[in-house]
Amino acid sequence: MQYSTAEQKIKKLLLTQPAPTALQKVVDILFEGFEKYSWVGIYLVKGNMLVLGPWKGTQATQHTKIPLGQGVCGAAATSGRTELVDDVLKDKRYLSCFLSTRSEIVVPIRKSGVVLGEIDIDSDRPAAFDTYDVRFLEKVADMLRTHI
Repeated sequence: MQYSTAEQKIKKLLLTQPAPTALQKVVDILFEGFEKYSWVGIYLVKGNMLVLGPWKGTQATQHTKIPLGQGVCGAAATSGRTELVDDVLKDKRYLSCFLSTRSEIVVPIRKSGVVLGEIDIDSDRPAAFDTYDVRFLEKVADMLRTHI
């Protein structure tokens, strides 16, 4: 799927769906629309933890709760900046979820400068994510801020 097509689908969906349903459907669009996305999840900030919300992939992750500041997800949540890891095997922060994962992108969902959650995407391909993914997923995260 093209980024612009996915963006339009997500915009339309967010206008018509309530929050819990919308989040799962956005995850579904991302997972099903981009072959290189092998696992897609949304974590929500609850106190000092990231708590796994809707997700889609071939299997569940064992990391359903991640302390803020821990791992790539925790780093993105505390810094408020997108984290892009081209090779998870070379990043000491990476919390191993799946043996097949080679790269990861984590995009914070912010509202008024406060991180409410994040989009976490794994890929079985090394260096799978580029500036197009960053821009696209940051737009998606911005759209999601009203649904968290």
